[in-house]
Amino acid sequence: MSLSTSIITGTLETPKAEHAYHVVERLTDAGFDAWWVGGAVRGMLQEVIPKDIDIATSAIPEQIQTVFGQDVAEGAVHGSVRVRVGRDVFEVTTFREDDTASDGRHPESVVFGTREQDAKRRDFTVNALYWHPISRELYDPFEGAADLQEKLIRFIGDPTVRIRHDALRLLRAVRFRALLNGQYHPETYRSLLGLAAQVTILSGSRQREEVEKMLGGPHPDRALEDLREFGMLAHFLPELSVCKGIPQPADFHHEGDVWEHMMMVLRGFREEDDIDVRIAALFHDCGKAETFSLKERIRFDHHATVSADKAQTALNRLQYPRKRIEKIAWMIAHHMMMTAFLEMPESRKAHWYFHPWFNDLVKLMYLDIAGTDPADYGLYERILNDQQHFLDAHPRPQKPLLSGDEVMRILGIGSGARVGEILSKLHDAQVTEKITTKKEARAFVERLNDR
Repeated sequence: MSLSTSIITGTLETPKAEHAYHVVERLTDAGFDAWWVGGAVRGMLQEVIPKDIDIATSAIPEQIQTVFGQDVAEGAVHGSVRVRVGRDVFEVTTFREDDTASDGRHPESVVFGTREQDAKRRDFTVNALYWHPISRELYDPFEGAADLQEKLIRFIGDPTVRIRHDALRLLRAVRFRALLNGQYHPETYRSLLGLAAQVTILSGSRQREEVEKMLGGPHPDRALEDLREFGMLAHFLPELSVCKGIPQPADFHHEGDVWEHMMMVLRGFREEDDIDVRIAALFHDCGKAETFSLKERIRFDHHATVSADKAQTALNRLQYPRKRIEKIAWMIAHHMMMTAFLEMPESRKAHWYFHPWFNDLVKLMYLDIAGTDPADYGLYERILNDQQHFLDAHPRPQKPLLSGDEVMRILGIGSGARVGEILSKLHDAQVTEKITTKKEARAFVERLNDR
């Protein structure tokens, strides 16, 4: 397997590759060893033009800063320096070796080493790939190129030791398998299965970052299937794992149980679905396990609100920012409202169609339909048409008359749910033109506080 020289020399309409070439050139001219490494090289072996190019070097951070001077975009963080060339910014990282004192929870501390030690500390063979754009040499000490051809995820060294050294590798293995649409080496598979509970060692923020990368990848359903199969999901996102085996009404859901519906939803992701929409889609039916009942047919009464509550619990555990939790939970809580939009009076539609999160809610509704067999988009299309007709007849109001900070100053209160409630009522009053000036808005807020 060979690398395309046209990519390396920058002649394939990619100035980024040319700029990354110059970073290596400047380090080499200064007497240091430097290589493109990791994902960029892996992509090139797959004949994919890299979007990001990381560079590993023998130069320590202070030396990197000296070489690039004013072109340093950001100083040393965990042994990496961000260097700017033109409009591109590159991570330039000093060769490192493993810190054997790692507790499996925190990222390893920085211990500088050689290129050989740097390769040995990487998690998978397909990530221990180095390319020298000047000499056009491929450094592949663990036969990662051969594994890549087989789409094989294989740990470097003893998989059990590598996972215990950093439990994040459990999630990274799942993500890379989904990314490559590949398979696991038998020893890697057995270690992932046996050490699944180690995922609980990780902080919520590290778990969140990997889950978001999985959902942003090409096969999010495969990643979630693996998380469930290995037992990791039951350890860190039990709200999702309990959906397996929960039946749905056969007349409306030919796809199968709640879990199968969720997987179809994930397969329906589109480029325009941002990460908050994808997270909402992942959790939108997680309350069905709790609300399942058998009456005249299978029912899930109030599952949307239950799902929103469970999603909030899970997202708090994953250390999501409060505002994002609020937005995602709001979408989940209202994802069953499609019929209501067409039946409500025009004055009430303003609250919904002007709502800053409404368009994301509609995207969630689309994905919910995409995950259902048979998929009927009739009602969804009617909502889009109704919204467009309403917006044509009622131009969107200007920005809010008062900000949250202004509301807090007027009332002498701190941030919290009360501020959000007041801003929501203020928004409704503005879009229905009950108030049109800042003076009227202040009076409106003061009246609300007096009630």
